[in-house]
Amino acid sequence: MNKSELVKAIAEKAEITQKQSADVLDAVVKTIQEALANGEKVQIIGFGSFEVRDRKERKVKSPATGQEIVVPATRVPAFKPGKSLKEAVVAKKAVKKPAKKAKK
Repeated sequence: MNKSELVKAIAEKAEITQKQSADVLDAVVKTIQEALANGEKVQIIGFGSFEVRDRKERKVKSPATGQEIVVPATRVPAFKPGKSLKEAVVAKKAVKKPAKKAKK
């Protein structure tokens, strides 16, 4: 699902226009980005939490040259799914179509 499909789905479920839906989605994303940039954790009960994690400096080999290079320490955004999101994904996977039988 891409952004325009998400906007359309939100508009249908919330019974609002697609323009309003796009504005709401943009506001949510911008608010989460600003909170993470300020080092805050964003927790949406039942969905999950967004946080910033520190990644240590590390050495890696360049696949092109084989040379060892140092990747500097950095901060990265991370998402941890909530319990109900995990359960929804597992429940949806359990309804999967049965596998085709192999031909002899």
